[in-house]
Amino acid sequence: MSRRSALLMGGAGGVAMAGGGAWLGSVAAQPAAAPVAEGAIGGLTTPPPYAPSGRRPKNRRATWSQQFQASHGWTAGGAGTASAEANDRTQFVRGTQSVRVTTNGTGKQSYVRRSGMTAVNLTGKMIRLVFRVDDVTNLSKLVFYLGSGALKNHFSWTFHVHSRTAANYVQSGEWVTVHLQWADVTGAAGTYAISATGTPSTTAGFTDMSFAVYDNAGGPVTYRLQAVELIPDTADVFPRGVVSLTFDDSHKSIHDLARPVMDSFGFPGTVYNIADAIGTGSFLTVDQMRSMQNFSGWEMGGHAYANATHTASYPKLTAEQADEDFRRLREWLVSNGFTSEHFAYPHGAFQKTSDGVPVDLIASRHFTTARSIISETIESFAPAHPYRLKALTGITDGTGIGGTALSKLTGEGGRLDRCAESGDWLILCLHKVVEGAPRTSTEIGTAGLTTLMREIADRDIPVVTVEEAMAHYQ
Repeated sequence: MSRRSALLMGGAGGVAMAGGGAWLGSVAAQPAAAPVAEGAIGGLTTPPPYAPSGRRPKNRRATWSQQFQASHGWTAGGAGTASAEANDRTQFVRGTQSVRVTTNGTGKQSYVRRSGMTAVNLTGKMIRLVFRVDDVTNLSKLVFYLGSGALKNHFSWTFHVHSRTAANYVQSGEWVTVHLQWADVTGAAGTYAISATGTPSTTAGFTDMSFAVYDNAGGPVTYRLQAVELIPDTADVFPRGVVSLTFDDSHKSIHDLARPVMDSFGFPGTVYNIADAIGTGSFLTVDQMRSMQNFSGWEMGGHAYANATHTASYPKLTAEQADEDFRRLREWLVSNGFTSEHFAYPHGAFQKTSDGVPVDLIASRHFTTARSIISETIESFAPAHPYRLKALTGITDGTGIGGTALSKLTGEGGRLDRCAESGDWLILCLHKVVEGAPRTSTEIGTAGLTTLMREIADRDIPVVTVEEAMAHYQ
């Protein structure tokens, strides 16, 4: 049996879901979601030599849950809706049904909504959504509204804007789990407001909720809503939020320039390494990696085994080629004394391989998490999809070179303020550190890095490696 055939084989029993298993029974019994294709990995006959330990986060138990079973009381509508079935039994991952809606291809809002509910309190809570888009070809964006007074007063989260080129958190035919935190709220209306530091004017008394979908006016979109739930947010473990500082590509400047700055603050980092590059040119050596790990508490994760793989990215390979690169990477890390089970996709790409196998499904055979560079919302504890960890990338103190301006983090109401005020897991993706002015969006100057570290320290936000963060929910 080829690796590709094995990867595509389905498991036995239950209804397979994007969480890598069947959601059968109560909410409390359900496993944490991990974004894999419909079908299980159970058909594989030979495990990798260094398979992940399986220490994935436990599912957060809901304190309030709407699973869209019989008599759920929500209605579909909006100027963008063509048809709907409130009790659809053709596709579901809980109970015996979900809500199905098809848009009309006009680009207008379509929704599944309920108003006038018993008021709910979201203090210390985040929203968990479970949904599916059958075909994302004509998908434009997804928005969630939370409010009162028939939504005259509301907060909104624009939690997905679909890209035609980049890797998308929402992909065709998958059941997807999304967490919405107060740190991610994007809009307010009526009597509700968001302060200059990103704090909502209230977090209680909500009677109305609406899950809204917009197509791109190029054709209809069929979507299905399975659950809207409230679960404990990141603040129950990290009241000031938490930051993970990650570095891609194994640049020597991480050791020479970033490490001394971060050592002065007592902050560790996570390096996602290209094994082929180690010990060559301007890249880290094994001894430098070991020194950072053993004496400064850094984590040495994986990014690719071969330079060619990193350049091409995994979706350009066949499933067997991708699986082989993952295997060699994990073997190289373990054989050199690096025990991290965490990975970052080259160029953030986790789409399907050239022969149709999702790259994140292959990654789950070898690593416990995999980081993307999606940042529509910031990551949470526990993460909704451990194999699509979200991260803010391209952080730079340069000007006129693109990327994410450092001020977006450090300015009033920026990501650090929101992290400290509302709590989330802010994963930052950096690459090369330079002593002077940055020349590309993948560079940050030592002055900018020092400013970033000081701003984190001044807000009293803890800094942990990805491995340490995941350990809190194993």
